[in-house]
Amino acid sequence: MINTAQASVPRPRRETDVPASVQGQAAGANGPHHAASGSLLPAVFLALGTFAIGTEGFMIAPLLPTIAADLGMSLSATATLVVVFTLVLAASSPVSTVLTATMRRRDTLLLAMLIFTAGNLIAGFSSSFGMLMVARIMMAVASGLYIPGANSLAGVIVPASKRGRALAIVSGGMTIAIALGLPLGAIVGHAFGWRTTFMAVAIMGLVAIVGILSGIRFDAGSDIAVASFSQRIGVARRPAILRLLGVSLFWAIGAFTAYPYIAPYLKAVLGFGAGPISATVSMWGIAAAIGVTVGGALNDRFGSNRVVFGSLVALSLAFAAMAGTTLLPAGHATVIVLAAIAVWGFSVWSLFPAQMARLIAAGPASEASVALALNTSTMYFGFSIGSAIGAVIIAMGAVWPIGAMAALAEIAALALDRLRAAGVGK
Repeated sequence: MINTAQASVPRPRRETDVPASVQGQAAGANGPHHAASGSLLPAVFLALGTFAIGTEGFMIAPLLPTIAADLGMSLSATATLVVVFTLVLAASSPVSTVLTATMRRRDTLLLAMLIFTAGNLIAGFSSSFGMLMVARIMMAVASGLYIPGANSLAGVIVPASKRGRALAIVSGGMTIAIALGLPLGAIVGHAFGWRTTFMAVAIMGLVAIVGILSGIRFDAGSDIAVASFSQRIGVARRPAILRLLGVSLFWAIGAFTAYPYIAPYLKAVLGFGAGPISATVSMWGIAAAIGVTVGGALNDRFGSNRVVFGSLVALSLAFAAMAGTTLLPAGHATVIVLAAIAVWGFSVWSLFPAQMARLIAAGPASEASVALALNTSTMYFGFSIGSAIGAVIIAMGAVWPIGAMAALAEIAALALDRLRAAGVGK
């Protein structure tokens, strides 16, 4: 995920504007930074890991029908691979981060990437659903440890003047995974089998390990302070943070009520096969990558609140259109469905940098990194709820409720955001 909430031109400061210096603090940049160097290359090595994690996390959705058919399972049962992954990541991330607080930051990232790579290797050789589930749990724990650790380290391995760019590079690994890794994973999976995609991601993980070993100093980030459980709870209890986390929760529920089931939706509504599904997922990924980039620029120009409002409105309409087109013949629905999916991809991620900016601005700069970590756990908890809702819908043999339920979740997020803006509950 990319953090692009920084101003490009001087202007009067809005409540939700966040300069690069604060982004550096949000990454855990506390205390002296004697290990900082002038090069951005170490951030690139960290981004190799986020690219691998992002590719694996997003590529599984279009492959679920293939995995289900190969393992002789229903699609709804196979979808628990997504439900459990997102739930474990949400729950394990704060726990694993605190438990590894005494380790060197580089060693923590290496441990996470080793577990992640091993999980992909196990998935690549898995012969049963149980074995694949164990592999995905390993990947979830590793991802929950690596992502916040890489973002924190990115803020201290470069000078203060380059922290914003370092954070953007590390988060950009996820963006590139959406735009490039996701469609490639879908294409490779459909052409050579779903196990091949996990083997390819395992190779990415090995490359990331080599990059970390060769490009990150062994003592890098030695002055990073990891927030304790009590500190995290204290931040989570702040009303301003809670209201924003509520918006993130329902945004995430809506997003993953639909995303893991994009393949069966396209097959049922448009009669698409593997090739057209891969092409549509590629379009979604490109739209998402554009959305997260443009969202940061829109945040700088118009402010975070307007970007979040506009993104939620567009996302609600896109999901509603996807529900409505299930009533149309395939020939008449194609253009509407593809347009809705493109809007969905763009708007679901254009919200992200603006929401991060609001969380950073909601409290003291010293608590910003904790607020962002809480947001990550909240997002993945929402992803878990959403994917479970979608699995129930698929088990019922229907597809139109997927768009309808996703739209309702985004409308709920929009309502919470309007209540927050109006000061209700303060």
